[in-house]
Amino acid sequence: MRLPVGAARSCTLPSASKHLELTLHSSTSHLSMRLLNTKFPAITHSQPLNNHYSLLVLCSLTTNSIKLGKKWMEYQGINNWEGLLDPLDDNMRSEILRYGQFVEAAYRSFDFNPSSPTYATSKFPRNSLFAKTGTGETGYRMTKNLRATSGLQLPRWIDRAPSWVSTQSSWIGFVAVCQDKDEIARLGRRDVVIAYRGTATCLEWLENLRATLTCLPFGEGNVGRSSNGPMVESGFLSLYTSSTATYPSLQTSVREEIGRVLEMYGDEPVSFTITGHSLGAALATLTAYDIKSTFENAAMVTAISFGGPRVGNRSFRCQLDNGGTKILRIVNSDDLITKVPGIVIDNNDVAGNEAVQMAGLPSWVQKSVESTQWLYAEVGRELRLSSKESPYLRKRDVATCHELSTYLHLVNGFVSSACPFRSTAKKILSKHHREKLGFR
Repeated sequence: MRLPVGAARSCTLPSASKHLELTLHSSTSHLSMRLLNTKFPAITHSQPLNNHYSLLVLCSLTTNSIKLGKKWMEYQGINNWEGLLDPLDDNMRSEILRYGQFVEAAYRSFDFNPSSPTYATSKFPRNSLFAKTGTGETGYRMTKNLRATSGLQLPRWIDRAPSWVSTQSSWIGFVAVCQDKDEIARLGRRDVVIAYRGTATCLEWLENLRATLTCLPFGEGNVGRSSNGPMVESGFLSLYTSSTATYPSLQTSVREEIGRVLEMYGDEPVSFTITGHSLGAALATLTAYDIKSTFENAAMVTAISFGGPRVGNRSFRCQLDNGGTKILRIVNSDDLITKVPGIVIDNNDVAGNEAVQMAGLPSWVQKSVESTQWLYAEVGRELRLSSKESPYLRKRDVATCHELSTYLHLVNGFVSSACPFRSTAKKILSKHHREKLGFR
């Protein structure tokens, strides 16, 4: 089927039994999309398709009607996603994209403008954030704004610098609780989402550079432990546990909100899904560990991260595994951020040659390396993708390979039967408009 410029055609998407109206505008190269005869009658989306995000919104919306029911724990990782990742299960794909939308909402809400009086805060109030960011109807209601604070001690001269340089505490994401009865029935439980954006402020960038490992001060039996115990990246821990006289730490805010949610809904099936990109991915891992080790009645805690750096050492990984925290790391093989910080020496941690080969080295060398504060371990289950596998990505530089939109594009795949529009996009659009929209 061809879609003439400026025309609107209706097509049926079999996977969701819904109708979709598409309109391609010649003057702006926008693709407008509207779902018809659904419980989302007001949803429309129109923006340039230079990063394919409109297609991702389309596919996640049209596939989230798939009922997970009693299988929901499998998609949350109770069996470590066995049989769901290779090849990528269509329902799993839909769930990953759905959680990616929450991270995208966190990015779109953040005020990146240093000259703005609201810099480093959320541009939108809680009750309208999803609508203002174009996320559409999710079935979730935001219940808590979250802030991260840097623990760096700033020099005195910083007072003379622009205020955005020394912004110590900034909005980093939110907690949202599923409230829609139909969505709860579809998901098979009440889901609680914590979504984090990636690095944005100067002090957050500086915290990222504090790459040495430090002992984890929370979690069962962790206080006072030696370097043989769980350790995590110093900067990530600082952003998670630091506070100011005005703002509590991210850890305190999360614990308070999770405690409140469990008090309200603890007598029904509840899942906690923490998701984030880049720095947000690292904080998602820390948050998942903290929730699982703090709340005994938090039965299902899952982190789904995009483009995350390494977070902790081998002992930290063991604590995650033993505690039942489920981590799904979505990794682009061409993304350098996923290969830092530190080094990995456990050959069972990662595939290929990304681990340092220790076999054959003198024992004193191995012991010396293992005693450093740079020895990391990969955690959780990995879904490995590659920018090279996409014929639609013209740019494959360092920045593009790390972008959230690239990750969502790669997950989306443009090949799955779950969304026929993916596999026929090039056929629908004329050559002229494919070029404008960034397709090859």
